[in-house]
Amino acid sequence: MAKEKNSESQSEKIEQLKAFEKDSLGKVLTTNQGLKVNDTNNSLKSGERGSTLLEDFLLREKITNFDHERIPERIVHARGSGAHGHFELYENLEEFTKAGIFTDTKRKTPVFVRFSTVAGSKGSTDLARDVRGFAVKFYTQEGTWDLVGNNMPIFFIQDAMKFPDLIHAVKPEPNNEIPQAASAHDTFYDFISRTTETLHNQIWVMSDRAIPRSLRMMEGFGIHTFRLINKEGKSHFVKFHWKPVLGVHSVTWDEAVKISGADSDFHRRDLWEAIEAGQFPEWELGLQIIPEADEHKYDFDLLDPTKLVPEEMVPVKIVGKMTLNKNPENFFAETEQVAFLPGHIVPGIDFTNDPLLQGRLFSYRDTQLSRLGGPNFNQIPINKPLVDTHNNQRDGLMQTEIPKGQTAYFPNSLGGGCPHLAKMAEGGFTSYEERIDAKKIRTRSESFSDHFSQPALFYRSLKPWEQQHIMEAYSFELGKCKQQDIQERMLYIINQIDYKLAEKVADNLGLKVPKHIEKPINQAIGADADPNKHEPSNKKNYLDESPALSQTKSKYNTIATRQIAVLAADGFNEKQYKKLADAFEKEGAQLKIIAPHGGSIKGDAGQDYKVHESIITTESVLYDAVYIPGGKASVKWIQKMKKYVKFINEAFKHCKAIAVEDEAESLLEMTYVTDYKDDEAVFINGSTKAFRDAIAQHRNWNRLPVTDNVPA
Repeated sequence: MAKEKNSESQSEKIEQLKAFEKDSLGKVLTTNQGLKVNDTNNSLKSGERGSTLLEDFLLREKITNFDHERIPERIVHARGSGAHGHFELYENLEEFTKAGIFTDTKRKTPVFVRFSTVAGSKGSTDLARDVRGFAVKFYTQEGTWDLVGNNMPIFFIQDAMKFPDLIHAVKPEPNNEIPQAASAHDTFYDFISRTTETLHNQIWVMSDRAIPRSLRMMEGFGIHTFRLINKEGKSHFVKFHWKPVLGVHSVTWDEAVKISGADSDFHRRDLWEAIEAGQFPEWELGLQIIPEADEHKYDFDLLDPTKLVPEEMVPVKIVGKMTLNKNPENFFAETEQVAFLPGHIVPGIDFTNDPLLQGRLFSYRDTQLSRLGGPNFNQIPINKPLVDTHNNQRDGLMQTEIPKGQTAYFPNSLGGGCPHLAKMAEGGFTSYEERIDAKKIRTRSESFSDHFSQPALFYRSLKPWEQQHIMEAYSFELGKCKQQDIQERMLYIINQIDYKLAEKVADNLGLKVPKHIEKPINQAIGADADPNKHEPSNKKNYLDESPALSQTKSKYNTIATRQIAVLAADGFNEKQYKKLADAFEKEGAQLKIIAPHGGSIKGDAGQDYKVHESIITTESVLYDAVYIPGGKASVKWIQKMKKYVKFINEAFKHCKAIAVEDEAESLLEMTYVTDYKDDEAVFINGSTKAFRDAIAQHRNWNRLPVTDNVPA
């Protein structure tokens, strides 16, 4: 199947290239006004060595365009990657919604998806410990729907009023612009330690979810509780989930640090190359649907964006699949200029009173006005809906359309009353008629005050190796803080989540877990407010654990797109290599030959093989497993180069599967893989299937010693 996709992708690429060449053939270079240009290498001068003349309009046009190529980067989610694709529905959901995208199973709805990090600038690394943005633009037949979410199901704050504070705290400190794309500093933890509503999202960021193996291997969430509205006007609450077909997998922090140095574009390159190879990323869309009558059924508030609904309480109903099958043709025009707005919805979908969502409805449009130059950003091709648009909005910056007619107002008679209003039967949007009877008040519901129960549930639900990674992450992050009072406040509130976790982190910081702190953690809203009103309530245990929160619940049945490093040199055993390559490539895995030099190497039967990387230019952290075929000459070459030993050591340290054949076993004896004969994921002349299954398991986490302190 992978080969068929690859063949189709390559054929399409060749045809596109031919079409481009045909279209470009014989074209003359011109200015933006169509003037033919015969020299674009030299400015107009007063003599060969004279000054450049002010009248050189060709120079001015070329330089002016270059000077204005950049637009303001996003304040958050600045570093992103995008791809085109489509969404297909599995079953009709008209019982819950009248949205065509959820009722018409014959549709193939085009989508554009942008993945991103949150805190870093455009030039930051892909492998920062951070939340990942997961924004999907559906070009539906009823208009554009934007599902703007993250790879974590909750957010840091409950009210949009706090968003500027959150971002100011996590961004580089303003006095020295340090650190970039990192939360391990005083200002962030000063804010976090005084705003305990952030703890649930914070512990997710300390988990492996914050450093995904690939953008193709992470979940996506709509975060907020939305509404689905059916034809009868009946409402259901809904939460949106994206489940990756390849499963949810991550890298370790040690790998992330090294990947940032070896290939800071690791995620961006991985997504691009997978699509180019025809190994199209896929996600299934799942819905948690909750009757409106059950709004107050739970021990948490459905409108609180710092809370998730455990899947054990409300199962995720899988309703469709999204496939990404085309890379952007131009990064700036598409990935950089795409504008997502949570306020872009279609009939059958509506908002709730989630106070963070309500603020985002304002903020996102405001941001796009600043970034994209004016109100007409919807006319940029990537933002343009597939359906025709008709309204009385006119002029403004970046106006590219030419509206016709005498009238630009409603109602009118001179224009025949057009454009006229849509009736409900014609798909006109109507807001859900929610009953409102309340006083205007600047406060927050007491039902939002539980800040510790769900972080504790998340931590309890993880396997020991996942908990170990959280402890290491907190130890690293807080170890970077310089202020002891901030560290102690954090230890105090981590203790509210789990005492052993707090104790281990405290040991690594050389501190004790405080039994109390002098001041209330959360600052009361308003100078005259009750100082205890916004303090967190006592922790509850309404669910012992939620297995769905652990990555071990993920799919482990495929090796598709996995990168297998083949350590080889001249004289390697071709028969062994071909047997493995044939088996693995049928399942979509990619074998990359890592040789002592670039170019090509010869197998023991005399055939030439292309070298994908020399050992000098690559690192173990970029691959998912290691295979070393036999062959005396090849092994002898590898034994001479110390970096091969480092490569194997790191693969073992990071719990990856390793397979060696015949003479290659001697290489393990040069490494610290001393107990490899008892390791579940190290194979000496083992079966291809056993090696394959070990790779599908992602890692042999049993290899990781779980200790009370950070391992060396």
